[in-house]
Amino acid sequence: MHRKGIIVIPAAIRKRLGIVEGSYLDLVVDESGVRLLTPLDLRSAFGIDGGKALEVVKLIHKARRGELEEELRS
Repeated sequence: MHRKGIIVIPAAIRKRLGIVEGSYLDLVVDESGVRLLTPLDLRSAFGIDGGKALEVVKLIHKARRGELEEELRS
């Protein structure tokens, strides 16, 4: 571990798990220790409708960004 709290994941493990720059990871702490998890993406979570779910998320994100920009202007 780096002094700034950065955890280095070996390249072979990143490749095996599909972890790339910008990937989201969950750090879970419980009674058995610490686990690093790769959360499901929307395609996996929603199965065959995953593509539609991604489009809905993009629309929500776009709408929310517009709301935030409007809040900042006022």
